[in-house]
Amino acid sequence: MGKNDFLSPKDIANRIKAKGLQKLRWYCQLCQKQCRDENGFKCHQMSEGHRRQMEIFGQSAERVVGGFSEEFESSFLDHMRRAHPRSRIAAHVVYNEYIQDRNHIHMNSTQWLTLTDFVKHLGRLGVCKVEETPKGWFITLVQEDPADKLAGERRSKLARREEEEEERHARLLAEQVERARAAAGDGDAPAEGTELVRGEGEEPLRLALAPAGPGPSSAAAAAAGGGGARAAKPAVPLFGDEEDGDGGAAAGQAAGRKRSKVEELMLRDLEAKKRRAEAPAAAAGGGGGGGGGGEWPDGEEPSSSSRRARADNWLQEGVVVKVMSKALKEHGYYKQKGVVERVVDKYVGEVSMLGSGDVVRVDQAELETVIPAAGGRVRVVNGVYRGQRGELLRIDTERFAALVRLDKAPHEGRRVWFEYEDVSKLA
Repeated sequence: MGKNDFLSPKDIANRIKAKGLQKLRWYCQLCQKQCRDENGFKCHQMSEGHRRQMEIFGQSAERVVGGFSEEFESSFLDHMRRAHPRSRIAAHVVYNEYIQDRNHIHMNSTQWLTLTDFVKHLGRLGVCKVEETPKGWFITLVQEDPADKLAGERRSKLARREEEEEERHARLLAEQVERARAAAGDGDAPAEGTELVRGEGEEPLRLALAPAGPGPSSAAAAAAGGGGARAAKPAVPLFGDEEDGDGGAAAGQAAGRKRSKVEELMLRDLEAKKRRAEAPAAAAGGGGGGGGGGEWPDGEEPSSSSRRARADNWLQEGVVVKVMSKALKEHGYYKQKGVVERVVDKYVGEVSMLGSGDVVRVDQAELETVIPAAGGRVRVVNGVYRGQRGELLRIDTERFAALVRLDKAPHEGRRVWFEYEDVSKLA
């Protein structure tokens, strides 16, 4: 039997030595090779394979060291969770247990030079409680509560949902503006502004916001502008008269000035507000099924809920509402929908959130009704038809009204227009 043959005394001694831990300074992490002495490590450094690995390391040294550091930290914490999940233990004890595995990531290949630096790093991250004592550094693994983890995931999910809803709302507004511009006529170029220049010998220019018309003030101004001065033109309202939008538009066209797109949008908004303000009065004076003076379609009547028929409290059990309380934003309930489970003292509702199932108590002033899509089931929460259920047939976004076909006698089959705040989606 030769000197280095299999199962010879020399071979057995070599294998016994290979089982144990060798010195860390003679270990090459790039090649994953452990040398037994300084001479062997020097020979390894001169080898062709090691030099190729060093060339690769030189191309991205920070990336390689960062990868080894992440693997070392992850393996160390995994050992802590398995061996000492709730114990306060010395850091060097945990490290000695960790390096028992021959295939572990050695610390000399990481960004930390000493175990103390690594322990301080864990303390800064907050994954371990670090304590320095006369006997050395002691660490305790911070246990993450599963309930807190689920709550954090739920909050992040609600935040993403809220962000998506805001983006969708902004996109819808942009589409409405584009439709309004298309309806006004894309071929018409917007009015371009001109600079106000006063020539020599002319009177100062005067701008007035009074309604247009040949009144005494304009006549006096024209009479005073003699002697080579220009006669003052009738003043034109910038955005139309708020009391009479049609009159303002006619005056603007008569003066020869073309309104911009912004002015047209503002005029439409004023007209829509005026129609919404006149709708209850027209319904009360039209005898219930009168059609509102031609403004409402045939066979459909506006809600005859006058101010006397409306109540201060509108909360009802079984309807879907939206929470608008900013105080609940940090809990993830802001702008989220829920179902009213119980009404307390007429004005406070216990709302079960649809996303999480949590029950919160919110005042009705911080709640909004929810309007479903066409075909959805709704309940009338205010007015003379309060408590009635029905099917949502159509939505008028200009008047902020919804057409509902009632189900319950004696109003079964009747189609009534309601404001958004008077109906809400059924759970």
